[in-house]
Amino acid sequence: MQKFKERWEIQQNWQLIFPALGILGILYSSFKLAKILTADFNLFLTIGAAIIISFLLIKLCLFFFKKLENKWIVDYRWEMIRIFIVFAITGSSSVFVGRPVIKFLGINQENLNVFVYWVLFMLIGLFFYQIMLVFFGWLFGEFKFFWAFEKKMLRRMGLGFLFDKS
Repeated sequence: MQKFKERWEIQQNWQLIFPALGILGILYSSFKLAKILTADFNLFLTIGAAIIISFLLIKLCLFFFKKLENKWIVDYRWEMIRIFIVFAITGSSSVFVGRPVIKFLGINQENLNVFVYWVLFMLIGLFFYQIMLVFFGWLFGEFKFFWAFEKKMLRRMGLGFLFDKS
């Protein structure tokens, strides 16, 4: 455990909640994905597939941590886990918020071209994603990081005039 704490620069035990949440999130996502992939098979195959998918997702996350370690400026390595958790929650939440908004507006695949429907769905999801990214970033104590990230993203979308007052 001490080696794990040193690797992720964890100084206090409460900071262990973020690696624990990250691992739980990966396990849950892996099981849900394995359940979809092995829908017609037995539970043991689903659990086996979930273990393999979990291993692959952990390897993928560690690869991304290594790539982003020098790009993202954080005080401690465990904060990167917190940032990944915020991205995961925000991405999922934008879909859950976007669906009722699409239904409220009366937009569905029967009254619109499938391509137009999905473009509108993504635009509405993207709108809520921008708001929730900063909100969840604030909630997890990373407001400064996500506010800078948000401004950079909006500038790349051509909406930098919202922040540039010069």
